[in-house]
This record gives sequence, structure tokens and C-alpha cells, in this order.
Amino acid sequence: MPTPLRSRTRGPKVVAFGGGHGLSASLNALRHLTRDLTAVVTVADNGGSSGRLRAEMPILPPGDLRMALSALCEDSEWGVTWRDVVQHRFTSEGDMDGHSLGNFLIVALWQLLDDPIAALDYVGELLGTSGRVLPMALEPLDIEALVSFPGEGTRTIRGQADVAATTGHVETLRVIPPEPAIAREVLDSIDEAEWLVIGPGSWYTSVLPHVKIPELREAIEHTKARKILTMNLAAGRSETVGLTGVDLLNIVCDAAPGLAFDALIADPSAERDGGKALTSAAHERGIDVLMRMVSTGDGTPTHDPLRLATAYRDVFNGVFTHPRKD
Repeated sequence: MPTPLRSRTRGPKVVAFGGGHGLSASLNALRHLTRDLTAVVTVADNGGSSGRLRAEMPILPPGDLRMALSALCEDSEWGVTWRDVVQHRFTSEGDMDGHSLGNFLIVALWQLLDDPIAALDYVGELLGTSGRVLPMALEPLDIEALVSFPGEGTRTIRGQADVAATTGHVETLRVIPPEPAIAREVLDSIDEAEWLVIGPGSWYTSVLPHVKIPELREAIEHTKARKILTMNLAAGRSETVGLTGVDLLNIVCDAAPGLAFDALIADPSAERDGGKALTSAAHERGIDVLMRMVSTGDGTPTHDPLRLATAYRDVFNGVFTHPRKD
């Protein structure tokens, strides 16, 4: 019998990787299944409020960390109120316009405590989060991509915001610095996990950076945890313009040849052929496939938290629509 979405048990140990709205989608789903949940968040954002704060101070960009914390807040009036507070953006005619209050809260705690992990834990306690949020690295990162444009040749684009918005074809990607310091807490969480969840999210700026850092990639490759790749609902847009789900699968697998995924979750409506090619490509790599509607169904590329939670639950229980034929 399938386990209920809201289990009274603590649940499996899960580590989810990503950043921005993609990571928030997986966290909003996974929090229904476990309280033993760790989010490992990219720290390369250089746009918006985070970019402005980062330009003024030598700090990690707080925005994606704030979004992950908000996604994990408890459902009580207390948790929802504080979620709205930390997500609140100021509107003004001056320098405060567009800044998020939660970003200021995180930065203030970083300066007071001089410990990025402890500061995030404090915010987690305030929100009553169902899990823990950790930065992918202990120093701010930059994303640099070599991008080709039809009829224009190639050029180097630097900065997470610009790479994510490009409509060219990303030829290569690198993270700067290439070997940043990784928190012991991140490595321990990966080593102790039962499941790792990678994706959805901006493929080049939220998903791939985790396997572009050697120490982090090796930890992901060598852990005994089973690994799930969650596909996007909108392949072929912006930084992945013209690419299919099969392309995205190949990109992440080729970036980390030692990374063997156990399962893949995709929405058939996001694939041109309903997922047949993606299923075949996944099976060739030894990956079981759950092809399931996990979107809100309103025509936007938005994950439905309960539908995605049900998909994760089924994968945890070994239920697949397209199991491999060994």
C-alpha cells in the first residue's frame, strides 16, 4: 500500500540540489514526504537583489538560499507569515526598490555570526522549516559559458543571470573558482543520504554547477544514495533553446560520467513525443523512468507540489511507469 503524502515518520534522508524556482519546486514536493531533507543551493546568482548586495559586499548571494528556506517553511500561521516576510520585496523610488527583506535578514546574520551555515540554521528555526538549507560552496561563484549564435560565431558570457537568459547554444560551461571550499555539512549530508534529487531548474546555471565542482561531483558519484533526475517542464527555452529532454539528460550525464542515476521523473506533456525518446535514452543508461503529469496543467511550466510529491513517493517505493527491462 502506498505511503500517505503526510507521514508521521521522519521519512527518508533526502538531499536536493539546485537553485531558484526549480529547487523550490522539488522542495515544496519533498517536504510532504520527509522532514530529513537538506537543500544544497547554488551560490552563483549575480542578478536582482542578490547581485546588488554581492556587488557591495564580499558575500554569498542570498536570494536562492532565501527561496529554499521559504519553500521549506511550516504550514502554520507562524510559518506562512514569516515566509511572506522574508519573501517581501520593497517598492520605492530609491535604492531599496526590488530588494528582498529576507536577503537583508540573511546577510545581517552572516555578519553577526560570521558563520554562513549557522546563520541559515537560525533563519530555518524562525520559519520552522522541514529540513535544512546549505550553500553549495562557502564562497560566491561565477558561471562562465562559451555560447554560439547562428551566423554570429561564439562569445564568452559570464554571470549567472546573463547565461540563464541567453538564447544561444551553450558549448562549454565552467564554474569560477573551479575548486571552491565546500562545507563539511554538505559532504556529510550527501554521504548519509538515502536519496539525492537533482533538478529541475535552469540546466546550465542551477543544475550543472553541482557536478562541475570536483569535490562535490565526487561526493555525489560515490555516495551509496540512490539518485533521481527531475526533468524540466520547459526544455528548449532560454539557455536550453532548441534542446530536448534527451539533450538535457545527455548534458548532465556527460558532465559527470561517474554519476549513475537510478530514476528519472518527467512530464510527458513537456516532451515532443510524449516521452518515448527520453524513456529510451534513459533506459540505455540504466535508468528507470516515471512518466507522469507533475505540472499544474494550466499551460504554464509550473510544477504542482502534490503531483510531484506523489511522483517522488512512487519512486521511493519502486513504482515506475516505464521500468527497465533487464
